[in-house]
Amino acid sequence: MNLAEFKLLLARFSSAAEAGDGTAFAACFTEDGIYHDYIYGDHQGRDDIAHMMSHQFHRDAGEGYRWEMFDPMCDGDLAYAWSLSTFISTVPEFAGQRVVIDGMSRFELKDGLIKDYRESVNGGVAMAQLGVQPERLAKVCAKWGRMLVEQPETQAFLARDKGSWKDAG
Repeated sequence: MNLAEFKLLLARFSSAAEAGDGTAFAACFTEDGIYHDYIYGDHQGRDDIAHMMSHQFHRDAGEGYRWEMFDPMCDGDLAYAWSLSTFISTVPEFAGQRVVIDGMSRFELKDGLIKDYRESVNGGVAMAQLGVQPERLAKVCAKWGRMLVEQPETQAFLARDKGSWKDAG
């Protein structure tokens, strides 16, 4: 995929997410695509991704949800973009609280679609904006820390010697 094609995919991806259109959002993914979400977990396949977007994510973020991608970069089957998003929570415990989040998104691409999506977002900042109690915030951040360490990519990184990445190229 080239940069112009990736920008078009990003526009479809963001527009569908903002609209809460799970079907259109999932259509940006391969049949077996995976969306890794730091709140709602991993979702694989178009049906699961569509359900997550329409019935979990958009349920909690509401109609005013915005998600814009900036500074996209694409090198064949790997692409990145920085994003800003905002919403006013509809979760009863946090209803009416505005959240603004920035993130870095990583897209593994195949045949013009997303095969694997993951992002790096500081969820602690979002939770603080919601007014999550410090004790609960600490528990969630500890869980995210464990999840990071348990990822296969992290385990492979930790198993390598310092500087060994220089020998790989």
